[in-house]
Amino acid sequence: MLAAALDRMGRVMAEPSPLIAETAPRRVHEWVTGDGHVLALREWGAAGGRPALVLHGGPGSGGSALLARVFDPARWRVLVPDQRGAGASRPRGTTVRNTTDHLLADLRTLRRELGITSWTVVGGSWGATLAVAHAADEPGAVDALLLRSAFLGRDEDLAAFFDASLAPAAWAALVDAADVPAGVAVPELLAALQQALHGEHAEAAALAWRRWERALSSSAGDRGPVQGEDAAALADRYCVQVHYLRHGCWLRERPLLARCAAVPAVPTLLLHADDDRVCRPDGARALAAALPAATLRWVPGAGHDPAHPAMAAASVAALAALVAQGDFGGGA
Repeated sequence: MLAAALDRMGRVMAEPSPLIAETAPRRVHEWVTGDGHVLALREWGAAGGRPALVLHGGPGSGGSALLARVFDPARWRVLVPDQRGAGASRPRGTTVRNTTDHLLADLRTLRRELGITSWTVVGGSWGATLAVAHAADEPGAVDALLLRSAFLGRDEDLAAFFDASLAPAAWAALVDAADVPAGVAVPELLAALQQALHGEHAEAAALAWRRWERALSSSAGDRGPVQGEDAAALADRYCVQVHYLRHGCWLRERPLLARCAAVPAVPTLLLHADDDRVCRPDGARALAAALPAATLRWVPGAGHDPAHPAMAAASVAALAALVAQGDFGGGA
């Protein structure tokens, strides 16, 4: 089994990347929210291109140049904001006035400040969750949806993610960092992780969580040590993430599937790996069934990795079709 896994990893790494070459952002914006946050936004592509709002995952992960590399820079205006407490937004790692409703209000403000009537909304994992919530919140502002590795934010999704049997060694490290027994329930684990992330061993807890995510998300596994400022940033990222997860991402009262009735019937494509262990395929099926005009397209063997050649190729092709012909192309 190990030999087969290593062979598969080698073949994936040897495949040429379909991603567009990385460039520096064309513009960097900041704006003050008025309630203690300074939000950062990076912009790639053409100033006159079709506007695309790209929502990062996490919560708390922050945007990156990778998220822009699935767009043709000659035809798109790519807007990648860092959500509250994430990336270059300040204060980093804060959970004060940081809820899903705050993020939705920020998106309304951002669109108004930039003078954009409507945009294509692209999101992966938690970014897909926020994309659907935004489309329900401002249906007239969304002209298409591309949702990668969709996450619904239900308690059952968290239970599936924190399944000890998926990666026993990484699980042992995670519960050790949280100082809880191996059979702990998810709510108690999250409470313990939140406490650890605000304590003197915050970086150790963050590294254990990172190891857990990496064990589930891609064939490459853990990608090496994180130290110094990078470790501090990682701890801040997980402070935001555990804050959202402990509150059910503020979707318990109005679940994401219930919000789908308000989403406009615009071109909508879900890309989901058939072996995604972070966001299970059954969630993608449920979301595709609830969304008007949605197509679910499976990407074999891509895990939860947006840069996997198969997932990157599917994203590039879908966006190229949308900007060229007004839909995401055929094939379910």
